[in-house]
Amino acid sequence: MNKAQLVEAIADKMGGRQPAADAVDAVLDAIVRAVVGGDRVSVTGFGSFEKVDRPARYARNPQTGERVRVKKTSVPRFRAGQGFKDLVSGSKKLPRGGEVAVKKAPKGSLTGGAAATVKKAAAKKTTAKKAAAKKTTAKKAAAKKTTAKKAAAKKTTAKKAAAKKTTAKKATTKKAAAKKAPAKKAPAKKSTARKTTAKKATARR
Repeated sequence: MNKAQLVEAIADKMGGRQPAADAVDAVLDAIVRAVVGGDRVSVTGFGSFEKVDRPARYARNPQTGERVRVKKTSVPRFRAGQGFKDLVSGSKKLPRGGEVAVKKAPKGSLTGGAAATVKKAAAKKTTAKKAAAKKTTAKKAAAKKTTAKKAAAKKTTAKKAAAKKTTAKKATTKKAAAKKAPAKKAPAKKSTARKTTAKKATARR
């Protein structure tokens, strides 16, 4: 039986093929996420799913017989429950008339076990999303600070450039004024020379 056949098998009980497909996907997704996160998923009367770590070891290639080193890895493991084992071995008979082969969980037991595992997986996912959102916000804030610093640096550079231009203009103005000043004093020297010549002429007379 493949997944499509499993969906068809429970479609009548779920009220249609689409609800059955959604239910199968939801159950399998919850189990996979929980096992990947390191939690154990236990279904009463059916079995349990868990993550098992395998240490590094040496194995032999079946084709060449060569010794090969296998790295440390993690694998999923399913262990059948006692009720499932009894049904497969034939010590117990399957119920007839559409009854559920696996016993339903007793009332109040859904607060732990598989239900708790599913809740933990959902909580971990939410926490991961919040952490990612915080990192994104921090990056945006850092980018804004960097942009503000660059803008301030540009303003400071512009002010310094303006101050240099003003200083250069003042220096140029002073030099020009200094050059013009001697030119104005020249006529005064000529008038002094005229007065001296006039005095000499009067003395000769």
